[in-house]
Amino acid sequence: MPGRRPFLHLSSVISRVALGLSLFPALASAKTPLTCGAGVTLELSAPVSSQGSLLLLEVRSRKPLTALSAEWNSKNVPFWQVSSERSDAAKVPAVERRQALLGVDLEKPPGTYPVLIRVQTASDKPESCTLQIPVRAGRFATERLQVGKEFVEPSPEQIKRANEERDKLRDIFDQVTPEKLWDGDFRVPLDGVTTGGNFGKRRILNGQPGSPHSGVDFPSPAGTPIHAAQSGRVALAEELFFSGNTVVVDHGLGIYTFYGHLSEIDVKVGDALESGQVLGKVGATGRVTGPHLHWGLTVERARVNALQLVKLLSRGGDRIGRVSTKLK
Repeated sequence: MPGRRPFLHLSSVISRVALGLSLFPALASAKTPLTCGAGVTLELSAPVSSQGSLLLLEVRSRKPLTALSAEWNSKNVPFWQVSSERSDAAKVPAVERRQALLGVDLEKPPGTYPVLIRVQTASDKPESCTLQIPVRAGRFATERLQVGKEFVEPSPEQIKRANEERDKLRDIFDQVTPEKLWDGDFRVPLDGVTTGGNFGKRRILNGQPGSPHSGVDFPSPAGTPIHAAQSGRVALAEELFFSGNTVVVDHGLGIYTFYGHLSEIDVKVGDALESGQVLGKVGATGRVTGPHLHWGLTVERARVNALQLVKLLSRGGDRIGRVSTKLK
């Protein structure tokens, strides 16, 4: 699981990056958030990201927001409303809070990338600001595995099938449901489990380089119930060549969770799931070396570490600043 680090405000981070200085733990003492127009501040869960990680962006305004948008990875970033804050003792008006997730794809080249944010309140002119987010290379191990020959040297028919399934998944992940379908904390899909492994590992399959591992693996006995990480709608429920029996759940706002290698599927496309509802059972279907759950997460097509979603959106996203971008 990601470790805990103090919340770091962006104004200090951006100024230091602009000066070409290194990022040291002393940044944790920064106290002034970045402003984006009168009464509007921006906060980010960490100043630096790495391949395969998540960031939580929060916009706070002391005036009602009439317009808010952001662009990251050439895509519009969907925001959701968070409970407002009010200081009764000082009789200060409630602060409007909106949050969004920024996903850093597992293979995104290291560098510095912009987030363009546009805001407008009822009484002020439109404002825009740009955050520059450094992305570091992920620290991923390499593992060697022996799998069925057909998964390393597939036939032309199997290649055609795998490519069609890949395109089908991409089409699903390209769709951004405009509504937030979840409410509350995300959870790990297996009861009694808090951590998993193998995310981002570079794999050598039967002596040949394979693609990086885009999910978190949870070894578990076949037949173990698998629970939906949060409420949402089933976008896919079928057998796929590489991931075997597979379920994909749309949680809205471009967030999808992926459950692979199931022994059986207990839901169908279009089903509305509640958080924790059983959607299938652990198995060893597809390209596997033994029974386990492969749990994946995509956020607007970015493949990211699903375990960070559990930590980052604890209490529905209200705990911004208590997370780290480090990967296990």
